Amino acid sequence: MRILFLGDIVGRSGCLAIKNNLPEIIIKKKIDFVIVNGENAANQGVGITEIISKQLFDCGVHVITTGNHVWDQKETASYIETEARLLRPLNLPENSPGKGFGIYTSKKGFKIGVLNLMGNVFMKKCDDVFIAASNFLKKNNLKKNYDFLVVDFHGEITSEKMAMGHFFDGKATLLVGTHTHVPTHDARILKNGTAYQTDAGMCGDYNSVIGMNKENSLNRFMKKDSKKHFPAEGEASLCGIIVDCDTETGLAKKIEYFIYGGELISTN
Repeated sequence: MRILFLGDIVGRSGCLAIKNNLPEIIIKKKIDFVIVNGENAANQGVGITEIISKQLFDCGVHVITTGNHVWDQKETASYIETEARLLRPLNLPENSPGKGFGIYTSKKGFKIGVLNLMGNVFMKKCDDVFIAASNFLKKNNLKKNYDFLVVDFHGEITSEKMAMGHFFDGKATLLVGTHTHVPTHDARILKNGTAYQTDAGMCGDYNSVIGMNKENSLNRFMKKDSKKHFPAEGEASLCGIIVDCDTETGLAKKIEYFIYGGELISTN
């Protein structure tokens, strides 16, 4: 069982790279299940739309996770109520539309749980993420409720992500960080068998400032004339990880970096 997780898709560039490359990647890499974080996929570089979600599903994506930009496109609040494959962070306020967890069936018949969490430090206000995770694990167990569990932890700081990785060690197949758009070089399998990476990076143009137009971003930092942030539109790099899963235990057997195309050095 092979799972591909791709980091935050940013704007047209990221979406185009997914459309043009993901179907071939799935075949070449023998991928069974694909999860992407789509919270920056809209043309403006924030939020996601129904049309873009459907395009991603048509390319071979099975589940889309999000984060702090989930509501930046107004239509998402209603669309997410009708599309179980689009998740928002579990620990958003109680009455938020949509769900933060789902169980999905792969072509091979395995049940894959996908949990979306958002950190508390330097992020938009949300419920305590460790309490939310604790409550989740009281009700859900690996190999009892699902065959595999993937956790997208959308957060700003590395220490909070690492702490959550250890918290889920032995209880999830994979815990991977998103949000910073920069892939970290610390992919590994933790002591109790959970695959971990602090941040998967982004699917976007790296000739940029975390996916946004670099000239405009520099002007904003230097307090010169600038516009609202907008995405860079050069060739995107697809960034994420591939995990080989143990069908007996539900834990990870192998984790490898996945980088394809664009400015970054490819792993393939």
